[in-house]
Amino acid sequence: MLLGVLVTSWFLLVLPPVTVLAQDTLDNSIEQKLENLAEISQNEETDYSSLLESQNFYRKHPLNLNQANSNELSQLGILDELQISNLLNHIEKNGKLLTVYELQSIDGFDLQTITRLLPCITIADATGQLHVSAKDIVKNGKHEFIFRGQQILEEQTGFSKIDSSQIRNAPNSRYIGSPQKIYSRYRFTYGNNVSAGITAEKDAGELFFKRNNPYSYSFYDSLLAGKQHNGFDFYSAHIYIKNIRKIRSLAIGDYQVGFGQGLTIWSGLAAGKSSDAVSIKRFASGLRPYTSADENRFMRGVAFTEGIKNMEATGFISRKKADANVLLRDSLNEYNALSVSSIQETGLHTTPSEIADKDAITQTVVGGNLSLRKRKYSLGLSGVHTFWDAALIQKSEPYAQFAFSGKHLSTFGGDYSLLVHNFNFFGEAAMSSSSVKGGQAGFAYINGCIISLDPKLSLSILHRNFQKEYQSLFANTFAESSAPANEQGLYFGITIKPIYSITLNAYYDHFQFPWLKYQVNAPSDGSEYLVQINYTPSKKVDTYFRIKQKDKFVNSSSADEIDFIIPYRQMNCRWNIDYQISPSIKLRNRIETLSINKNSSEKENGYLIYQDVTWKKMGSKLSLAFRYTVFDTKSYDSRLYAFETDIPGAYSIPSFYYKGSRTYLMIHYDIARSIEVWLRWGQTYYADQKTISAGTLNEIQGNTKTEVKAEIKLKF
Repeated sequence: MLLGVLVTSWFLLVLPPVTVLAQDTLDNSIEQKLENLAEISQNEETDYSSLLESQNFYRKHPLNLNQANSNELSQLGILDELQISNLLNHIEKNGKLLTVYELQSIDGFDLQTITRLLPCITIADATGQLHVSAKDIVKNGKHEFIFRGQQILEEQTGFSKIDSSQIRNAPNSRYIGSPQKIYSRYRFTYGNNVSAGITAEKDAGELFFKRNNPYSYSFYDSLLAGKQHNGFDFYSAHIYIKNIRKIRSLAIGDYQVGFGQGLTIWSGLAAGKSSDAVSIKRFASGLRPYTSADENRFMRGVAFTEGIKNMEATGFISRKKADANVLLRDSLNEYNALSVSSIQETGLHTTPSEIADKDAITQTVVGGNLSLRKRKYSLGLSGVHTFWDAALIQKSEPYAQFAFSGKHLSTFGGDYSLLVHNFNFFGEAAMSSSSVKGGQAGFAYINGCIISLDPKLSLSILHRNFQKEYQSLFANTFAESSAPANEQGLYFGITIKPIYSITLNAYYDHFQFPWLKYQVNAPSDGSEYLVQINYTPSKKVDTYFRIKQKDKFVNSSSADEIDFIIPYRQMNCRWNIDYQISPSIKLRNRIETLSINKNSSEKENGYLIYQDVTWKKMGSKLSLAFRYTVFDTKSYDSRLYAFETDIPGAYSIPSFYYKGSRTYLMIHYDIARSIEVWLRWGQTYYADQKTISAGTLNEIQGNTKTEVKAEIKLKF
């Protein structure tokens, strides 16, 4: 009894308080995963909200641990299979949890894990309301409305004035719309059981009102192909029901779907390699509502899940338009495409060429999953068939020889997970078959194991083999490349916690590409390793040091007629520290260096340093976030990425290159319990540049780029 009191007292002392500010921030491990994704995709405009949907949702609607099943616990994205099993076994053996502090007595639940869990969970004795009425839902549901606007203040070339003769000679040399980016969303939720809403977005450069078109010329209108309309450029709507009466889940409108390890189908984003070296397993979310503004990574139609006890069957159908570069149009109907060269995924419709590509083809997807999930194991079978109303004809370059072409593609896969003592085995195997090239089949598989040898030591290993013939339009699995094809790899990860305050994470990944890749004109291989040491001496201080190195091959920049590949090495070193200097002020510092070595002769170096200040006084309606960054790199090749605190739902992970500085200030104010406002100002200054984004429509004549954002949220 005395021991239990002492342990609980210690836990209360070291456990950091959960404040309102914490609800709007992400822990370091998630920020690092997003930085890695931005570096891989090389797209600073990516909407990451779908990736963090589960955690963001559970922060607003905490999951009751006393009634959660293994599937719901896995969707938190925080616990592994062993921790989930230990939690459920503890509740089954000892009864329902009485307090969150009881988690400390469960094997595998250390302070860091519990700290990450706290914003997303609750402990209650109530049972799930599976037989609620429509009246209860309407009466007790919550409404949320968000409106956000942002704009670059400096004039960009795409928005500058141009006369009629110039626009006739170069119609794609100017944006058709205004420089404001506008986002609006309404969402209704009832606990974790009901979600309904609509999202609308207009990107910078897109036209909101047809009457505001500055180029009202007949030749210009013909280029738009009648595809310009009033209102937002993108709309998304959904109705989602989960665990009400006999409905396990039902999605109408826009939704996302993911099963297994993402080798067969995973329509949203997913994190890959990160400093959380052992967490390499994907936790399938099944069906979930889509609330992001990404205009590509979602399904549109109807999906449902039904089941008996531990068996579940999911079926879905999706039909939506997609942007594409048209090669050949129907001679009888010029608006019908017969063949396209590529699918456009930018979601931008700002110039006549982009608008002409809008909704060029129709994509239809039919699929399903059958799964059996037990406490210690799970099995699943998935199938997806995709067909287009126009043929996709890939580029003739050798590297694209095995990429998908045609109108039809079928992919089938099976996945498993098995927990044996402290070993969690998991994996997925898949096969694809297209409608061209003789229906040639492609195969892919991925297998891994997470081993918890001791509360202080965990290991992971993962092997993958994706044939060059394997094709899947919606796969998103653990891989070095963006698509699971033409790759073999072996990954090792380790996490060591020698004492309470120190955590060591490290991984090594070796990969091979049996066939050519984009900008790699020969079969190649490579490797990557990361070592990171975290030191958390108290609840007020958290710091880590990291070394990351990647070796691969790239095409030579030589002017020789014969292309050949050369070795490429990149090393990053980072030191990061967060520390609370008072109850209301938190500081963060980062120093990161980068070195690139091409063929042992071409070298580039760079560095980034920033200082964060976050102020939030307990009980105050106002909070502030400020950062000042200095950076110096030789070129875009030696760029560095850093996650920035941003308005909720907006994500800023800019790349830093050349020489300069960046500053931002964000203000958050609670006008009332139901009304919140955010204002954000950010400016990048380039000391060695006279123009920014030279040669593009985003070109700025000057060395500063300033962006302002504002958001208002209403809750009732």
